[in-house]
Amino acid sequence: MAVIDLVMPKMGESIMEATILSWTKNVGDQIEEDETILEIATDKVDSEIPSPVDGVITEILFQENDVVAVGTVIAKISTESGENSTPAPTKAEEKPAEAPVVEKEPTATPQRTTEEVIKISNADSNKFYSPLVKNIAAKEGVSIEELDAINGTGANGRVSKKDLLSYIENRTAGTTAETFTETNLKASITQNPRPTKPVQAPPKAPANADLSNDGNVEIIQMDRMRKLIADHMVMSKHTSPHVTSFVEADVTNLVNWRNSIKGEFQKKYGEKITFTPVFIEAVVKAITDFPLINVSVDGTNIVRKKDINIGMATALPSGNLIVPVIKNANGLNLVGLTKMVNGLANKARTNKLKPEDIQDGTFTLTNVGTFGNVMGTPIINQPQVAIMATGAIRKKPAVLETEHGDVIAIRHMMFLSLSYDHRVVDGFLGGSFLRKVADYLEDFDHKQTV
Repeated sequence: MAVIDLVMPKMGESIMEATILSWTKNVGDQIEEDETILEIATDKVDSEIPSPVDGVITEILFQENDVVAVGTVIAKISTESGENSTPAPTKAEEKPAEAPVVEKEPTATPQRTTEEVIKISNADSNKFYSPLVKNIAAKEGVSIEELDAINGTGANGRVSKKDLLSYIENRTAGTTAETFTETNLKASITQNPRPTKPVQAPPKAPANADLSNDGNVEIIQMDRMRKLIADHMVMSKHTSPHVTSFVEADVTNLVNWRNSIKGEFQKKYGEKITFTPVFIEAVVKAITDFPLINVSVDGTNIVRKKDINIGMATALPSGNLIVPVIKNANGLNLVGLTKMVNGLANKARTNKLKPEDIQDGTFTLTNVGTFGNVMGTPIINQPQVAIMATGAIRKKPAVLETEHGDVIAIRHMMFLSLSYDHRVVDGFLGGSFLRKVADYLEDFDHKQTV
C-alpha cells in the first residue's frame, strides 16, 4: 500500500498561496482519479482540485479557510499498490517546464514605483508576503518597514489582506511604524497622482444603522468573490474619470444571417453561435483601426498593448460576475471566436476557470442585453481604459433611405455604449471607436457561408 502526498498546486505565475474553501471529501472516503477533492481560492479565481490517484483519504492536514503556500502537503491518499510517493502534483499543477528567467542589464536608471520598492526591500525582510498583500501595499504606499511592524493574524503570524486593510484604515499621520522615505513618497506620487485638495471619503454609517427596532431586516454577508468585485469596482471609479458614449445600430442583416445559419453552424462545428462572437469580431476590427483604445495607464505613461485580448463579462450561477479573456482575438476567425466564447463561458459556469483564463485582458465587452436591458454604463475593468456594453436587440420602426425616397420599416435595432477613461481617451477617440464598431455590425456580410 502506498501513501500519496496531495500538495497545494501552483495556480499561476504570481500565485504563491491559496485559501481552502471546502473539502468535498472526508478522511476515510474513497476517491477516484480526477474526482474533485477540495475547492480553493486565490486572489484571481476559485478552482476545484482533482485527486491525482484512486485511493482512500487517510489524512487531511489543513482545514477550511486556512491559507496554504503552494507546494505544501495538504492531505494524504492511500492507494492499493506501490511504494510511498513523493508529493504528487494535481492536474491543475501540470504544465510544461518554464524557461529560465534571464535578467537584463538596465540601460538607464528608471524611477522605481512603490511596488518595486517593496519588492526590493522585501529581499531583506524575514517575513513572507503574498502577492495580493504586496500589491495592496504598493497602491497604498505602505513601506516594507510598516509591513514588518504589523501583527499578522494569519498562519505563523503572516500578514493577511484583512490585517493590511485594517492597518490602512486606522493609519493616521504620525501613527505609522515608519514614515515614507523620499523614494517611497516620490514613487507613490508618480504611480497614484493625487489632486491638490484631498478628497475626503464619505463618513461611514454606524454598524447597525440599517437595523430597525422590529428586526424586519436581513443582513447578508458578502462572499469572498463579491468582496473582491466590490473592491475592484470602487478602485476603478477612484482611478479613472469615467465618460460614456452611446450609438444605435441597425443589426437586421446580422440577425437574419444568424437565424438562417445557426442550425447548419451547430451541425458543422458542434457549437451554438450567439451574437457575442460577432460583437467581439467587430470590436477587434475597430481596435485595429483605433489602437489607442487598447492601452493602459502607468503614471504619466500610456502603455500601448500590441496583443488584443478581449475580456467578456460572464454571470456565474452565484450571481457574481467574472471576466474570462480571449487571448489574441485578432488571430481568430468567427468559428474560432465562437469556440473560445462557448468554452470560457462553460468553464465559468462550472467553476473550471484557471487564473490564466482571466488575466491579461486589454479590452472588455459586457452584454447587458442578456438581461433584457437596452443599454448600460459599465465600469472600466482596470487597468484597461475602456469597456463596451451591448444592449438588447429589439424590433423597432426606423427610417430607411432608398433611391425612391425615405421609408419606414421594421428593423432590428440595438444600443452600444462605451465607458472610457477620460485621462487618456477623449470624446473624439471614444466616440469614433464606438461608431466604428456599429459600422462593422451594420455592414455585416449576411451572404457569407459557414
